[in-house]
Amino acid sequence: MKNLVRAKGTYGYIENHKAYAAIRTLVYFLLCIGLYVMGYVTTGSNKNLLTVVAILGCLPACKSLVNLVMFLKAKGCSQELMQRVREYDEDLTTFYDLYFTTYQKNFAISHMVLKGNVLCGITENSQCDVNEAEKHLEQMLTQEGIKNVTVKIFSDIDKYIDRLSQVKKLDTEEHKNRDGIISLLNSISL
Repeated sequence: MKNLVRAKGTYGYIENHKAYAAIRTLVYFLLCIGLYVMGYVTTGSNKNLLTVVAILGCLPACKSLVNLVMFLKAKGCSQELMQRVREYDEDLTTFYDLYFTTYQKNFAISHMVLKGNVLCGITENSQCDVNEAEKHLEQMLTQEGIKNVTVKIFSDIDKYIDRLSQVKKLDTEEHKNRDGIISLLNSISL
């Protein structure tokens, strides 16, 4: 089943993971119910070891349910945007369907690129505060000890496309912490 799940940062990750999380959650709860029923049927009482196992099995089932709820709230990159930015994926490190969560706000970033010390992305969500998203990402990078990274989030597709063409033409070497940036983006996104 792991081969059916798309990798984080690839196009369609959120939609794919919604289905996976739904199936996983259903299976976990069905296992808990099955264990409880087996214990009750075999002993005639709910005072047995299988009841305890079923109750403890609710912990991962509930965690999976919370994960499913988060994925149901998230929206991925639209087909239209993917078609427009696909030509820039070749020379850049690209990410699709990133959904960053904080205690106060959530930031849906449809597409993001990294080249050198430039990290820029676009949100298709009109409710997303791009300034707060930039501050959040800068803060996360600083906490990881990654410095000298310029973060810019766009909400206008045409401005983002212009910026992508500029970033693609940049003649710069990769950031010394490139792998750390990629790891950080994957770890702090849904």
